[in-house]
Amino acid sequence: MLSALLFAAALAPAHADEASAEACLKTKIWEGYNQGWAVRTATNATLAQGEHRIYLVTLYAGTEYKIMVCGDDGIVNADIVLYDSLGNEVMKDTAQDREPVVSYKAGSTDTYYVAVHATKLKEAGGKAGLATAVTYK
Repeated sequence: MLSALLFAAALAPAHADEASAEACLKTKIWEGYNQGWAVRTATNATLAQGEHRIYLVTLYAGTEYKIMVCGDDGIVNADIVLYDSLGNEVMKDTAQDREPVVSYKAGSTDTYYVAVHATKLKEAGGKAGLATAVTYK
């Protein structure tokens, strides 16, 4: 009976660790403070492979923005895509990692959408914790 439970536990998908992702992001935010960056917004989510979360944010003309994501150990690749108010892709990250960053200087004040994707996880059927921040200066 015990060996059956251990076998079942080994097959269970890994659980997301939002706390780990958030701790990584807080470190990046604090490092940014030393370079003059301030936090516009920060949040976290748990996503399965292929899922995404979209965040609405107002960006102001002439302001530099850095959008950062930290994923927990369960994610291989996370992606960020920035869209304008009409849904046109403005930019996206192209790195294959769990800590993508996108930098953007807004040409006009408008509503933008930040899409965070859990592109590839270590385990099929698992979940990953992802923390996202929009910083500015």
